[in-house]
Amino acid sequence: MAEKRPTPLTIYFYHTRLTRESYEEWKQFRFPGHILYGLPLLEKYGIRSVMHPYKAFASRWKLMLYTTRKILCCREKYDVLYGTSFRGLELIVFLRALGLYRKPVVIWHHSAVSRASNRFREAVSRFFYRGLDQMFLFSRKLIQDSIASRKVPESKLQLIHWGPDLAFYDHLLGELPVSLSRHGFISTGKERRDVKTMLEAFARTNEELEVYIAEESNGISYRRIADSLCLPQNIRIHYTEGVIPYVLARKVAEARFIVICCLDYPYTVGLTTLVEAFALGMPVICTRNPYFEMDIDKEEIGITVPYGDTEGWVNAIRYLTAHPEEAERMGRNARRLAEERFNLEIFSGEIANTLLKFRSE
Repeated sequence: MAEKRPTPLTIYFYHTRLTRESYEEWKQFRFPGHILYGLPLLEKYGIRSVMHPYKAFASRWKLMLYTTRKILCCREKYDVLYGTSFRGLELIVFLRALGLYRKPVVIWHHSAVSRASNRFREAVSRFFYRGLDQMFLFSRKLIQDSIASRKVPESKLQLIHWGPDLAFYDHLLGELPVSLSRHGFISTGKERRDVKTMLEAFARTNEELEVYIAEESNGISYRRIADSLCLPQNIRIHYTEGVIPYVLARKVAEARFIVICCLDYPYTVGLTTLVEAFALGMPVICTRNPYFEMDIDKEEIGITVPYGDTEGWVNAIRYLTAHPEEAERMGRNARRLAEERFNLEIFSGEIANTLLKFRSE
């Protein structure tokens, strides 16, 4: 008797910003796979994908209505809805909680589940979370805080060791000139960045800093903050638009140090830039964020500074430049951490194992 083959699994892949073109760019080493939340490697586990047709909307309601229509009218068969966020999926999740949407819903939850400000909102929120079958979170701290809310059972919360697409960065490094000499500091990313503290700290040093950031993000005008300061010539700010990970990754690879200065928000602010440092084997100076799964100081991959501590930033900048051998050791530790514990291969496997639990027998 022939051995029974496992039932294949098809997911509906929902991303709030990226398109099918991003997946095609990944195949050409022009887009990092971790920003696709494991999608590129799921096929090796027998999981195929139906890609959501992304479309940008300024209005959240328009996004929800568009997303709901596309999902409910999808003619391709799939088994699980896998989303990188619930933004835009809210109506689908409510329909799942009501039993009117029959597919399991698995999403990434980027912050901890928390209590609402009033009883009505709390009741609605509790009902909403009934519509989520599984949630992936970036750290144990986020999971602990979510359990404390008493809104979701621990069984629905899973830690994923999110990390960089090492193949992408290795290919990128191979494209750089052999004679390239890394120099200076670089800052990328736009989410909740503490630009004022960082710029004020570098203004007190002679170290070169290249900043790549949006003019405005999450209601913060970075251009207005920068314009309010008298910045020396060692600081250069470049305002960017859209999602350009390959371009920025090349810029980062040409620098010597990565700096991640963030505001105090209860989630993993700065994580994308941090794991990029891992892949490129670069030491970091980073705001001390208790929501990171990895301990930067303990792993000896860089230096952390408390929120808003300008003096601490000045000391960290001067320390790294004055101790080049120590900085190189930190960079090697960062790369080793990525190879052993945090990378695309590892977290794709963790995601696949969970999604496959929803496979029809």
